[in-house]
Amino acid sequence: MLSTLKLTKWFAAGLTAAAALFSSIPAAQASEGGYALDLFPTKKLTEQPALQHGAQLFVNYCLSCHAAQSMRYNRLMDLGLTEEQIKENLLFTGTKVGDLMKVAITPADAKAWFGANPPDLSVVARARASHDGSGADWLYTYLRSYYRDATRPTGWNNALYENVGMPHVLWQLQGARGATITDVKAGEGGHGLTKTVISFDQAGLRTEKTEKLEGHSEHEGRTIELGKPSGGHLSQADFDNAVGDLVAFLTYMADPSAQTRHRIGVWVLLFLGVFTIIAWNLNRVYWKDVK
Repeated sequence: MLSTLKLTKWFAAGLTAAAALFSSIPAAQASEGGYALDLFPTKKLTEQPALQHGAQLFVNYCLSCHAAQSMRYNRLMDLGLTEEQIKENLLFTGTKVGDLMKVAITPADAKAWFGANPPDLSVVARARASHDGSGADWLYTYLRSYYRDATRPTGWNNALYENVGMPHVLWQLQGARGATITDVKAGEGGHGLTKTVISFDQAGLRTEKTEKLEGHSEHEGRTIELGKPSGGHLSQADFDNAVGDLVAFLTYMADPSAQTRHRIGVWVLLFLGVFTIIAWNLNRVYWKDVK
């Protein structure tokens, strides 16, 4: 039987490893494209009103093009909605509560209109996770980073996902805004630095200015600064809150049992803690006569 000292050391080592694992989870950092991710407000994952509002936004703004074929409407009852509420507020004509969240658009029409079939969003919150941040961080940043760009087919571009094919479906809520892109790179022949500033106004009109830099006050790189939105139905704070609700639902949809597992996990850890104390005392009783 393990000695008391060994048992204590193993238990402490386990706690240290768990702490190291959780502390190693990165906060929102710069994405692969160089645009920093914003932290998604994770508290919304446990707020039923936020999840319900997110489901409504998903059905109204996303489901016309993006399916979620791993999710059934009746699963929304887990969020506190009744079957009648689902039927009255979230179902299209001819859709039943037990149906999957399919999209009405055909793949052929989607390819003709958008150049590609819009992806299924069932697990997008998990698919977008990376060392830069969680999938929720990515989605929360992406949906709030659109700007007008008249050079693009849809009239929109995105600071996080450059030259994205999806238009800004939430623009009526957020409004329109411009952007300023600053690109500093090596000049011709590798001599000196060249700075190019590309600006888009709120109508998406593009202007560009290039200059040679003297000295070494700047470094190579690319930055995007978004302008202030205007003309939307919501204030920026309310829009951020609405996007947070939508991302909360997308995160829930990618793993509906996550919160249940977390709750069970807490009880398991408590049980293991109590069991460890009992085992330690039992070990002490077994070995007291031997010593």
